[in-house]
Amino acid sequence: MQHGAHEAPPTPEQQAAAATRRRVLWLSSKPTVWSFAVPLVAIAAGLLFTATSQLADGTNLRSTVTNLPDLIRDESQRVAVKQEQVGGYRDDIAALTRDESSGAAAVRRANAQADKIAAVAGAEAVRGETLTVVLDDSSLKADNLPAGVTVDDIVVHQQDVQAFVNALWAGGAEAMMIMDQRVISTSAVRCVGNTLILQGRVYSPPFTITAIGDPQAMRAAIDASEQANIYKEYVAAVGLGLEVTDGGVKEFPAYQGSVELKAATPVSGNTRSSATN
Repeated sequence: MQHGAHEAPPTPEQQAAAATRRRVLWLSSKPTVWSFAVPLVAIAAGLLFTATSQLADGTNLRSTVTNLPDLIRDESQRVAVKQEQVGGYRDDIAALTRDESSGAAAVRRANAQADKIAAVAGAEAVRGETLTVVLDDSSLKADNLPAGVTVDDIVVHQQDVQAFVNALWAGGAEAMMIMDQRVISTSAVRCVGNTLILQGRVYSPPFTITAIGDPQAMRAAIDASEQANIYKEYVAAVGLGLEVTDGGVKEFPAYQGSVELKAATPVSGNTRSSATN
């Protein structure tokens, strides 16, 4: 093309192509909802990661417990650790109280009175002859029960444990352990399925009850207990486990639970009825 010559006007096809290019360029540069949303999501994620890091404080926020039995076992272990800590704090408080109140006659008299009832209240370790009772579920299977027998009939319930606990107290027990815990007369035994919850810890059968006292007198109290005798009928009928043996001389640790009685409900009789063979 020579200098100064006029350019030919664009053809209709060229004009259409140029218009298409301008439209695409405008659409590609037009702000959209995502243009604002993506930065906001990124900022929120950063804040979340920062908060999680601060809350974790070097620990794992995701629990490794995947089912209820594992959760119960983990929580039971935590309760055991806390109970040991409470016992240590009580010893420290008792020592500090005696040291700081040596000149207070009223406090000394109160301490002397507390010492007299400490064994009865379970506040100190006790040693003596023992009688041991072991209760266990039947070996019968739930899917192969005899006629007239239900699943409830072949497992140990809280009222069964309580029946033997009450009989041992009635027989003059001076101190008592259920499984690995010292208990007192107001200790509550609760049933969850075929497991027992005692002072925040969960136990599966067999359940062991050990009492310090006169073994002969405690055996006689068990034989005289109506509720314990109903359990014995189920031992014969469906094979519930029962062992009563002399445990020899043992030492029980001090009771670590609360001595405050918050609520009580009288219970009449046993929910088991007399068994028939």
